[in-house]
Amino acid sequence: MRILLIEDDEDLGAAVQDRTGADGHVADWMTRLEDARICLQTVAYDLVLLDMMLPDGKGIDFLRQLRRSGSGVPVIILTAMDRISERIAGLDAGADDYLVKPFDLSELAARIGAVGRRYQGNPNPTLALGDLVVDLPRRQLRGPRGELTLSAKEWVVLETLLAGRGRLISRAMIEDRLYSFDGAAESNTVEVYVSRLRRKLGRDLIQTQRGLGYRVVL
Repeated sequence: MRILLIEDDEDLGAAVQDRTGADGHVADWMTRLEDARICLQTVAYDLVLLDMMLPDGKGIDFLRQLRRSGSGVPVIILTAMDRISERIAGLDAGADDYLVKPFDLSELAARIGAVGRRYQGNPNPTLALGDLVVDLPRRQLRGPRGELTLSAKEWVVLETLLAGRGRLISRAMIEDRLYSFDGAAESNTVEVYVSRLRRKLGRDLIQTQRGLGYRVVL
């Protein structure tokens, strides 16, 4: 997933960015709400991780403005404010989940996965692709001959295609989920990962529509 992380704590922000990256996601990390607004105008994010107290304003006001603008991007609040009334206010403002600091990074990873599956319309973490079984939360893939191993980037490409549910996914959309703002994509990166997936999963699983994009055959 392409994630927008809005957090002004340097240590926590770095830890969350490292963990989400290790899980195969791409996180653009901003420490100010104004910068986050610009990001949202530029990129179609899959998820926002939002602190409640930022140097230039309150996260809950940012969230309310986001929902009033019609944005349905899922939001998980990350905050040290742990009173029940504050949690209710965050959820009422449009948050999808609420995690109180300090939290375990493994729990954050699980909640990111759960929110992502809900928005992709697939609450069941396991799905079948022909004779393959994909366990999305655990990133496990089994075929007739046993478990198959994918790299983190290969998982990103596969999950992006699966989220499209058979629709055509453009190369640019896949690149958006492979690289953050400070990451440079090589011209044939997507083609390389698609080729690797075909070798591992079968050549007929991913179709190419030249000049337009790719789709998984469900």
